[in-house]
Amino acid sequence: MATIDIYKELKENSYPGRGIVIGKSEDGKSAVTAYFIMGRSVNSRNRVFVEDGDGIRTQAFDPSKLTDPHLIIYAPVRVLGNKTIVTNGDQTDTIYDLMNQQMTFEQSLRTREFEDDAPNYTPRISGIIKTDVDDFNYAMSILKSADGDPSSCRRYTFSYNNPQAGVGHFIHTYMSDGNPLPSFSGEPKQVSIPNCIEEFTNGLWTSLNEDNKVSLFVRYINLETGKTDTRIINKNV
Repeated sequence: MATIDIYKELKENSYPGRGIVIGKSEDGKSAVTAYFIMGRSVNSRNRVFVEDGDGIRTQAFDPSKLTDPHLIIYAPVRVLGNKTIVTNGDQTDTIYDLMNQQMTFEQSLRTREFEDDAPNYTPRISGIIKTDVDDFNYAMSILKSADGDPSSCRRYTFSYNNPQAGVGHFIHTYMSDGNPLPSFSGEPKQVSIPNCIEEFTNGLWTSLNEDNKVSLFVRYINLETGKTDTRIINKNV
């Protein structure tokens, strides 16, 4: 699979929706993840990321403008031991709770489907990162309707063992803007991951469409020490 320039990819797509990136830094020292959200409606744009323990959650920037918390207020990132869970919805809690009961990432997601936001039926995208000095691996998942048919759910899981340094994978909810919004198709895209968290954070944020971007989370996890370095950018400040 060819490695693409994620910044160029984002600049050429005005509405990828919500996106997850997971990979390894170029020097091989860090597990890397990023999650961003975008919005077209006032309700979707009225959000910020805030830290919540080891993870983050979304909250309304202006509570008086929040009209429907359904599907927009959730915890995108939670940490379970040496596992970091990153998703675009409340399936974060499902994965956390069921993996804590010894179920697998894939088994946990079999209890969920795509979002109930007809006619888009937004895919649920999820990632799980396991970080050990000698065993770093990750997986990504997408749950989507059958070409817009809500009676059928298609489930795909992609696993990456012993990831290559400087390489990551990018999955997002929509192929582009539209009405209804076309769901992501194919495998997660292979992208380059730099060593510098500032470079990656700034590159992603400036590449996202200015009108539609809402918030961005980036985390580098040192594979030797487990120490984390996190950046959060909110358009609403």
